[in-house]
Amino acid sequence: MNRSILIVICDFLLVSLLVFSTPDLTKVTGETGTATLRTSEATNAPSGGKDLAAVMRTALTEEQQKREQLLGELEKTRKTAAQQERQLTENEKRAQAIQQQQAALQQQFSAAQTNIAALNQQLTARSTEATLTKEQLAAMQADMQKQQDQAAALKQRLADLEKANQAAIADRERLTNQLQLADLERRHAAEQAAQAQQQVQFEREEKARLEQQATKLAEGVKTLASKSGELAQEIRENRPLASNTIFNDFVTNAVDVQFTASRPGVFGESTKERAAKTVLVTDGTNTFAMCHVQDTPLTFWVPPMDWDALAVSLQHDGGKLAIKSLSFSQPDPRLILMPLNRADASRLGAKVYRTSADPFKFQDAVVVGAQGAYYGESKFQIDVKTPDYVRLDRSFVKGLFGNFNPSRGDLVFSRTGELLGIMANNSYCLVLRTFGSTSTFQLDQSMRSQDLADTLAHYYVAIGKMPPELQ
Repeated sequence: MNRSILIVICDFLLVSLLVFSTPDLTKVTGETGTATLRTSEATNAPSGGKDLAAVMRTALTEEQQKREQLLGELEKTRKTAAQQERQLTENEKRAQAIQQQQAALQQQFSAAQTNIAALNQQLTARSTEATLTKEQLAAMQADMQKQQDQAAALKQRLADLEKANQAAIADRERLTNQLQLADLERRHAAEQAAQAQQQVQFEREEKARLEQQATKLAEGVKTLASKSGELAQEIRENRPLASNTIFNDFVTNAVDVQFTASRPGVFGESTKERAAKTVLVTDGTNTFAMCHVQDTPLTFWVPPMDWDALAVSLQHDGGKLAIKSLSFSQPDPRLILMPLNRADASRLGAKVYRTSADPFKFQDAVVVGAQGAYYGESKFQIDVKTPDYVRLDRSFVKGLFGNFNPSRGDLVFSRTGELLGIMANNSYCLVLRTFGSTSTFQLDQSMRSQDLADTLAHYYVAIGKMPPELQ
């Protein structure tokens, strides 16, 4: 029932009770008069609710301030919402109990009103009796006053219950609003979390895209640098160097080779020493020092001169290295190969020349004497009958230093500074392509035990079988 209507009904019943419970004093005292009844209407307007729009604006402002902490407060908000739901349920239960009490009190109030009406009827009936005594009237008035006091108490209790009910309703509305606000915050937080996840995914994709672009750019720069290096290498390989530059490079990096051979003789030990200049050369895999057999104590002859021991040392710029073995080249045994490892080459500190990748790129070449006493320019021609050699064109020989007369053992450099080969005789140059060997001798062992004399005799016969122009 509406609270305002209930208050109006209670006020009306109370006024009615007072009117009907007033004795007719004219009948009791015999005096005439007019009884005047004053009534007043009590009103109690219900209080207004909170402005939901203002609450929502305030919550929105607080939400904006707590945006950065929203993800951390989401779980706390859920717990608070659950607690508020439980509290709302309890308040609804209390409100239901209060309504039940209110209904019971209303029944009691109705019963009291019924009693008051009955008493009023009795009072009216008895008031008409002329023999009504003052004691009875006082008793009736006392009874009526008691009933009025009970009615007032019930009315006050009813008002208290109404206030409690209104407080419960307001509390329920407040909790409902808080629950709705918490749900709104939860949905907003979920939306922000989804947006943040989308932003993270977008940033990851953007980062991956940028990394791919950076990788492609780095690959492009690397490719460009590689092509630039290749172009620079190609320019260097195709740019002819001056003969003076090539000879100066040889003088700077020439390695002194010292050979010492010994054998027992009639008057004591017999020794033979030879010295020459050479360079270190590599095919990209192996590194060697090399020289012509005529620059060593060894001789291809029949019968050959036999040796018991052979020592070979290399020296450059203060560094000295003992050679442990030597081999005879497979294309031409007149070329002696002395292998070195990378550490040995670094120890000598001399430049390691590369073999020419394209020995026929330039028609002319630079010839340097094995002893470094002369150098000059000369043209070389390809001879199809001797594919491993090129022929010196003596019609075009230009000496630049010393008594230039190319002969066996001289080193031949291409115009790009690479080692083209070594003069096998006075007219043909052995082109260096590979470093294959046929016989290898360990210098820390006896040469006789390794059949050095037989090997020299064998190569003497092999060279005699070569074309006459190569002998």
